[in-house]
Amino acid sequence: MNHTRIQILSIQTGLPETRVTPDIADPVNHEWTTGFFKKNVSGPVWAGTTNLTGDGQADLRVHGGRDKAINAYPFEHYAFWLTDLNLDELPNGAFGENFTVSGITETHACIGDIFAIGDALLQISQPRRPCWKLSHRWGIRDLALRVVNTGKTGWYFRVLREGNVQAGAEFILIERPYPEWTIAIANHIMFSDKKNQDTRHALAQCPALSASWKETLSRPL
Repeated sequence: MNHTRIQILSIQTGLPETRVTPDIADPVNHEWTTGFFKKNVSGPVWAGTTNLTGDGQADLRVHGGRDKAINAYPFEHYAFWLTDLNLDELPNGAFGENFTVSGITETHACIGDIFAIGDALLQISQPRRPCWKLSHRWGIRDLALRVVNTGKTGWYFRVLREGNVQAGAEFILIERPYPEWTIAIANHIMFSDKKNQDTRHALAQCPALSASWKETLSRPL
């Protein structure tokens, strides 16, 4: 098969911290704990089965774990968001991602894709579903919803083989077992075509799909 090359432009990690946002209208949200604020790191970073070294999540019920060890977001989307949000700049990691990548987007990335990068072996497990903290971070109430509606969500990797990864390195596509299940199609089934039980059931049967998405898709409508 032809190898698809994808580059990691930058790597971001961060541990959970509590922040105070005094200008938020809802006083309940003045103090919040999040791992969203990630900083750029250089040099080799260890990709473990549940995290990059130096990275962590505040709410482990919905973030992190083996199926969501590493979050990736396409750099190609940044130009759109700068215009759409009327911002002068957005740093890499603005969407809380660990990997800011170039060369691939949701229309080409597929559930189950296996990539070699550095010493590690990574597999795409599911689309990323942004939570309210993305909106909170940028003070844009509907930003998480807008990310879902545009399909510019990014995705998660599970780590099949632990190892060092580094910004500037290239992904090498090793295997694409489920080319029919692109991230874009999975997003459409989950968020837009919610009443089509047949397609939801079919996607839920994909062996490489994360356990949480399988559970959600298998629930009766």
